[in-house]
Amino acid sequence: MRIGIGYDSHRLVEGRRLIIGGVDIPFEKGLLGHSDGDVLCHAIIDAIIGAMGEGDIGKHFPDTDEKWKGASSIMLLKHIVDLAHSNGFEIQWIDSIVITEKPKIAPHIDEMKKAISKAGISPSIVNIKAKTNEGMGFIGKGEGIAAQAACLLKKT
Repeated sequence: MRIGIGYDSHRLVEGRRLIIGGVDIPFEKGLLGHSDGDVLCHAIIDAIIGAMGEGDIGKHFPDTDEKWKGASSIMLLKHIVDLAHSNGFEIQWIDSIVITEKPKIAPHIDEMKKAISKAGISPSIVNIKAKTNEGMGFIGKGEGIAAQAACLLKKT
């Protein structure tokens, strides 16, 4: 068994869609990023890559590579799930947290699990929690959103 952890954060800006966990969430701002800026998928990707001992998301999807500009993070996650399988790993569990003051994330969790399943991860092994930062820091001021994830892998 191997455990990996992941973290991601992005700045909220006007003129972008807000995509978290593969779900387009109605909000006046979106997350700035080279891809679609999906902090939850990026944290999960980093957790899986970490559990495999394969570096981090930037190694696999550098923001200097135009191929990944505007890419769907669900597609990026699928690529990493496929990499895990090809390296003889099976994902056993994903535990994650999305940290934001606004918008409310809890109403979208079931839809996020369904979207994440398109990357090859069963919704039954994904836990998503929604938290605020109690008004503190860049998250509390509404300047950005962050996510954390942990992944348990089993060698097959």
